[in-house]
Amino acid sequence: QVQLVESGGGLVQAGGSLRLSCAGSARAFTPTTMAWFRQAPGKEREFVAVINWNGLSTGYGDSVKGRFTISRDNSKKTVYLRMNSLKPEDTAVYYCAKHRGVAIAKGPAEYAYWGQGTQVTVSS
Repeated sequence: QVQLVESGGGLVQAGGSLRLSCAGSARAFTPTTMAWFRQAPGKEREFVAVINWNGLSTGYGDSVKGRFTISRDNSKKTVYLRMNSLKPEDTAVYYCAKHRGVAIAKGPAEYAYWGQGTQVTVSS
């Protein structure tokens, strides 16, 4: 069974930093693409960042480019999202997602497995 568990969310002031983690079960960490999405109240789920199976290729949403960094450690079965220079508009529930294959995909419909999400709140 594929299981993804996010952690590391919380309340932070604008300009601060957080690091999110997504821990997967052994089966979850077959070599596939992983991504982070976020969803704010009343808004659609938004692409944040993607990383390929070996960590050598990444992509970011325009709103987070230059501030967020995605990485992975397959030996620890974990994907990370380092978030710097946080803004109030970054407030959302952040979800980790696993693709079925190796494509660098940015649409949520292309991801088969999801974690339960972790809340990030940025105060002004």
